[in-house]
Amino acid sequence: MIAYEGLVPGVLLRRYKRFFADVRLDDGREVTAHCPNTGSMKSVNVPGCRVWLSPSDNPKRKLAWTWELIELPDDDGGIELASIHTGRANRIVEAALFAGQVTPLANFDTLRREVKVDDSRLDFLLEETASGQRAYLEVKQVTLREDDGLGYFPASVSTRGLKHLQSLEALARQGERAVLLFCVARQGIDSVGPATHIDPAYAAGLHAAAAQGVEVLAYAIDVGWEAGAPSSIYLERPVSVRL
Repeated sequence: MIAYEGLVPGVLLRRYKRFFADVRLDDGREVTAHCPNTGSMKSVNVPGCRVWLSPSDNPKRKLAWTWELIELPDDDGGIELASIHTGRANRIVEAALFAGQVTPLANFDTLRREVKVDDSRLDFLLEETASGQRAYLEVKQVTLREDDGLGYFPASVSTRGLKHLQSLEALARQGERAVLLFCVARQGIDSVGPATHIDPAYAAGLHAAAAQGVEVLAYAIDVGWEAGAPSSIYLERPVSVRL
């Protein structure tokens, strides 16, 4: 679990130049927030929806606000939260790993971040001290939910994501344990599959990697609330993977 401190609500006006989002806060001020997501943000960039920003008093920052969450309408007339901050996914997964909540990876007791593998880097290397077992782990955040109600990755063509898949596949061929974990950072998604209709090369790469022994897991987030505002985010449950 990771905690939010003092999130401030508003309404999304627009996202532009990838890194900027204009938001009208509930007190009427219009501010420009940092958008920590370089992807297409398909299905989660919805002007008019309620969003939550984290404030910063760091004088060295150009923007005092960071866009964290968006509230999206669900199929039953309610709302579902999505985390648009891609930098949070690794922290959420890391916290769950240390808490033993990712059952297939619960036996590891040490963790290294940003592990170099040939000409790429993978997010984590997990090791079990007593046995010497290890697993290479790459995390991908999923927020795309299409009209069929299913979750997909990627939301746009991802050459970098394909490169990570190929690195995992190469490790698996060498007899290493290699794992891809989809961090499903949007409520309302109960299964995840490759977005063949968006990036057929990534979909083919995922099938090839799985065929060579790369394990593919998916876990969904949930959000805790206090005093009417989101206060924490954490991995809550496994979801199915469609290959």
